[in-house]
Amino acid sequence: MADASGAEFGSLLRQLRLEASLTIEALAEASGVSVRGIGDLERGRRATPQRGTVAALADGLGLGEAERERLLAAARSGRNPRHHPAGLRAFPRGIDDFVGRETELAQLTALAGQAAAGSPVVVAVSGPPGTGKTTLVLHAARELADGFPGGQLVVDLRGMEDNPPGPAELILRVLKALGVADRDLAKAGPQRHPELYRQALAERRCLLVLDSARDEAQVRPLLPSAGAAMVVITSRRMLTGLESIHRLPLGELSPADAATFLTALVGRERADADPTALAEVVDRCAHLPLALRVAGNWLATRTGWTVRRLADRLALEERRLDTLTAGDLHLSSAFDLSYRQLTPTAARLFRLLALVDGPDVSAAGAAQLTGQHLFDTEDTLEELVETGLLGTDQDRYRFHDLLRLYARSRLRAEEPDGKAETALSALRRWLLETAVVAGRWYEPDHGAPPATWQGTVDLSTAEHARQWLQAEGDNWLAALRAAATAGAHATVVEVAEALHWFSDQWIFWGHWPEVCRTAAHSAQALGDPRLEAFHLNNHAWALLICESRPRDSLERSAQALAAAQRAGDLPQQGWAHSYTAWALGLLGDHTAAAHHNHEAARLFEAAGDLHGTLHAMSSTAQTLLVAGRYEESIAENIRALAFLEQANDRIERHSADFNRANLQTSIGQAHIFIKNWSEAADHLRTAVNLCRTSGHPGLESRALAHLGDALLAAGHRDEARDAFTQCLTLGSAANPQHVATARERLADLDAR
Repeated sequence: MADASGAEFGSLLRQLRLEASLTIEALAEASGVSVRGIGDLERGRRATPQRGTVAALADGLGLGEAERERLLAAARSGRNPRHHPAGLRAFPRGIDDFVGRETELAQLTALAGQAAAGSPVVVAVSGPPGTGKTTLVLHAARELADGFPGGQLVVDLRGMEDNPPGPAELILRVLKALGVADRDLAKAGPQRHPELYRQALAERRCLLVLDSARDEAQVRPLLPSAGAAMVVITSRRMLTGLESIHRLPLGELSPADAATFLTALVGRERADADPTALAEVVDRCAHLPLALRVAGNWLATRTGWTVRRLADRLALEERRLDTLTAGDLHLSSAFDLSYRQLTPTAARLFRLLALVDGPDVSAAGAAQLTGQHLFDTEDTLEELVETGLLGTDQDRYRFHDLLRLYARSRLRAEEPDGKAETALSALRRWLLETAVVAGRWYEPDHGAPPATWQGTVDLSTAEHARQWLQAEGDNWLAALRAAATAGAHATVVEVAEALHWFSDQWIFWGHWPEVCRTAAHSAQALGDPRLEAFHLNNHAWALLICESRPRDSLERSAQALAAAQRAGDLPQQGWAHSYTAWALGLLGDHTAAAHHNHEAARLFEAAGDLHGTLHAMSSTAQTLLVAGRYEESIAENIRALAFLEQANDRIERHSADFNRANLQTSIGQAHIFIKNWSEAADHLRTAVNLCRTSGHPGLESRALAHLGDALLAAGHRDEARDAFTQCLTLGSAANPQHVATARERLADLDAR
């Protein structure tokens, strides 16, 4: 830690020497002060000198009385730490190109204001390696310096070293930096240094930065108990054990700030020459400040390289960490420091988490990788979170993109042959088995898990099952793909069949066409025409509803019909006719559509399939609607609602909820076409409420878009705006077509 006033003295000394046209060597000869001593003084590397040294320098410079007194005053100010700041001139390089972090700076500024009120404030800034914690805090310290006239000190706690300094050593360093005389320190003795430390902080309005803390034990004795001091701690750990402090977690930069930062490093001209390549570099550095700095330094020292060349080099995931090295600045080295501090159990879990296919994982999923008990796994995961190597959000655990690559490198280097494959197989098997149990909550004649099922996740309700299936969607989908690739066709068709009825709960997920297509291929490989018909029909549905591809859907439903006929399966023949009718209606062939609807109804009735019969009625009403026969469509929808009520609990509850909302929406839509705005709005409001109660955001987006149209046509602009706005709030679970309609209508309303 250097003295800021010492730096001011050094600056004045250099100015006076240059004005006297003297070199350092000439001044040394004239004053009797060594060349090194003068150099250290001018650079602020030494504390300000004693009066005799200052007098000798003044004589050597030939100063007049006024300039001599000015130099002596600068030296005196450096020896009075109660009134002049100390420490900021020792800041590391790199904070001059600070970018972004407006929210965090505002928080630190507000907390500094609280310290001014007379009570100490402690802030812990934590985050993964490379997020720029020190840079943020040092930048903030410069901005806040004037508010702390008692001094500003920066103490490097060296927390990532094997043997970092302990509290006693750190307390002594701070006391000396604050100007406590050696004789007072000796008189008090080491046992009273903490008391002197607390007194010194209580008497000064100072800012103390404790950089790179190892753990709570290292910093707890350094926290003030009284006064108006502000202490800011940086640490890769969250320092959960510290009490009564403010916490400021730090993540990666925003995309815009990351691009600005990289542009500043490589130069505006090179950045503007290929903005697409610059954006790719930013993304491949995952917006991590340290990675961006390494990339920027790389380009800055290779003027012949284009940004595109680095972007392409970073595109190779297996080489990305090696590429992010510039001189002695290694991104992976920053990760190594944290990894080496893990317990062996946590280090192994860190490596194995690189096997997870999706962006995040639950504690139950992580337990499958290691074979640990769930509670033990949760403790291990929390160790990784505490050390900044893993992020967490609502019981899900996630790697930063570059840390995932680092974990993969550790996995390749350290995990014994075959162990990783065994762990991944266990995770995928668990995902698919759990998906089957969860999906069957929505399947007729199944429902709750059997009493014999012993799972590690809560599937006690259909809603819990839905939450699990959606949270683990990317992971069980990857497991399904792996099973198909491995030729585990029976597993693939079992999973897809169990999820068939659940798909209505999450229509616009985006992956049902793939799930259904994969299952259809597996069913064909098994040579079972009933299974083939079932999964071909599902694929026809997915193409029709999820991707709006009626012609491709027709091809699949024709194949399903042929397979169902070979199997003699009446319900699957009925579903094939029903999907065919739906697609033909959308393509404008209403006569053919009516024929297939009639066939579907006949086959479902013959098979005693109530769910199929209800669907055939709904499909008939939809065909009448697109044919422009609105009154008949309303009548058919009402007939279907009556059938649904008569069937009562013989229709699976989730299917009944979905159909009830769908039928009300169709009635409302028909009323719109015949300009019965009030009736349309009533039915559509009913549909919206049913969707919200049963949790069908995809269907709700349709009802809201049509409700907005009905209200707009009736002249209720504010209510229409509200409906369209609600549609947009449904996010990715909504029907993209209806979201686009809502956005377009809102734009028109704003334009008016």
